[in-house]
Amino acid sequence: MSTTTPSPAGISPAAPESSAVSVGVGGLWRMLRGPLAFVLAGVVIAVVLSLGARPVPEGDLDPEGPNPEGSRALVQLLRNRGTDVTVARSTEEAAAATGPDSVLLVVQSHRLLPEEVDRISALPGDRLLVQPTTQLLKALAPGVAVSGRLDDRDPLAPGCALEAAELAGAADTAGELYSGGSTACYPAAEGSALVRAAGDGGTVTVLGTGTPLRNAFLADEGNAALMLNLLAGRDVVWFAPDVPPVGLAEPGDLLAPGFLLSVPALLAALALLALWRGRRLGPLVAEQVPVVVRASETTEGRARLYASRRARGSAAAALRSGLVGRLRPGLGLGPDATPEAVVAAVSARCAHPPQKLRALLYGVPQDGRPADDPFTRDDPGLVRLADELDGLEREVRQS
Repeated sequence: MSTTTPSPAGISPAAPESSAVSVGVGGLWRMLRGPLAFVLAGVVIAVVLSLGARPVPEGDLDPEGPNPEGSRALVQLLRNRGTDVTVARSTEEAAAATGPDSVLLVVQSHRLLPEEVDRISALPGDRLLVQPTTQLLKALAPGVAVSGRLDDRDPLAPGCALEAAELAGAADTAGELYSGGSTACYPAAEGSALVRAAGDGGTVTVLGTGTPLRNAFLADEGNAALMLNLLAGRDVVWFAPDVPPVGLAEPGDLLAPGFLLSVPALLAALALLALWRGRRLGPLVAEQVPVVVRASETTEGRARLYASRRARGSAAAALRSGLVGRLRPGLGLGPDATPEAVVAAVSARCAHPPQKLRALLYGVPQDGRPADDPFTRDDPGLVRLADELDGLEREVRQS
């Protein structure tokens, strides 16, 4: 028979202690290593794909450009209709792909060099020139010339007997206008937006704008129909030349021809400006300084500098110049007084001979010939000079 011992009143049986579970560094790493590995793998794959991906061309009238100004949509339409479209980025590629039964479409002709224009003009087959340069126009269609420009975006009507234009109807062909040629379509007040002329080996069609070829406007009006009628049924060589490489220019090539001629005039103008704006130094302006330095400290500091360099000659010259500057006003002499005048005036006030005074005040004898200054041979001589100058100053002021 078992008995139960009752617990004291007011005290309940102790409940089992609950231990708090804390996640350490190792547990946190085990929890996060899976997601981190997944994210890292995704980043590595994205970097590898981006390094191997070819950048998409986005130039104006670029046959591979999906941007609004590109012409990728027209190229896809032509290929869907069975037309073989070859993209050429250089004159060599265009010459290799062009044949008697093909049509050479030239865009961005301002990038062509003069020798490239000559080579293009010698190629066989038909040509379609989109807003060509004057040099390319003269080489491929000598009888055609630019006669004006139409900036209005309103579509133009064909107004000609060219079947490709009549079937397409009105199109966005406003741009450069031309005169001449055997056939002129989309007329305006100053000329026609599309002309056709006979060239060497085939016909040359000149279009004054690239709007009908661009992705953003291909579906408008009769733009797509016009381009398909002009290009479909034959192999198309789309020549979009790259920008020609330009070498580093010499520093002299960057200067205008008249720069060297203008340098003397610029220097003369700068000299006149300096003379006009130049200012002489005025009198010293007394102003408060943040720290007041006693005159004795300044004198001691300068004396230490002279002593460290053993510049007894400079120290003697400073002592003599200071005394002469203090004596001149009392003697009635100006700042430009000669040593002879100073020596004569001091000699009249004291009992010393002029030769001794000249050696004392200027360090040279009266005849002016160089001599060894006895006061600058050693430090005691410099001290003796200071004492004699002080005595001379007291004697002159008391006389």
